[in-house]
Amino acid sequence: MSGTQGWTVVSETVSALPTQSAPPAELPASAAELATAAAERLGWSGTVLPELLVLGRRVSLLVELSPAAHAERICLGQEPVTDRATVSTWAFPEFAGRVPEPALRVVGAIAVARHWRTGLAHSVPFLRYCPSAVVLPTSALLSHDYVGNCLPKARSAGLAVLNVEPDGAIDVDLAGRPPVRVGEPDGNHRWVSEIAYARLLELPEFSAA
Repeated sequence: MSGTQGWTVVSETVSALPTQSAPPAELPASAAELATAAAERLGWSGTVLPELLVLGRRVSLLVELSPAAHAERICLGQEPVTDRATVSTWAFPEFAGRVPEPALRVVGAIAVARHWRTGLAHSVPFLRYCPSAVVLPTSALLSHDYVGNCLPKARSAGLAVLNVEPDGAIDVDLAGRPPVRVGEPDGNHRWVSEIAYARLLELPEFSAA
């Protein structure tokens, strides 16, 4: 199977399987490995964090560290704040200039799933904040349900869809588009960045520093 932007191309010799007849979908590598490969395939730059559960969704976030803001937070002893209620108050006018600067920017969210419905449920909410994508096994694409339901929903949302072959090769089945942001980032956006910052500092290259 090969993909072109906005369309799914299936060989004439391959028949789409009814959803109930589709074989069990398997993934050839870990979610972290597939998310990293997907980010490279999409041309997204940054550090891919290990998969985490945030906002009730399981995704791998792609982040870009701000060295200056990170250094300032180290100097001031401002560790990541992961309490959602606390971070929600940072948007109050009286806290202007008194809260930590964001130490990184979340530049992408990638969900790895065996079924497109799960993948969309986990990745679409992050389109409010950053480009998002879902990685699915190729076998999950061979159904009328995928062609008739997944692709229109993903295209409408601006979600990128990638498929992974049993040998680990990844291709883009549907190119996404950058999200349209309206107004300033909300409290959830800032909280997600603090969660990502905490996870980034757990990586060996940071925890050993």
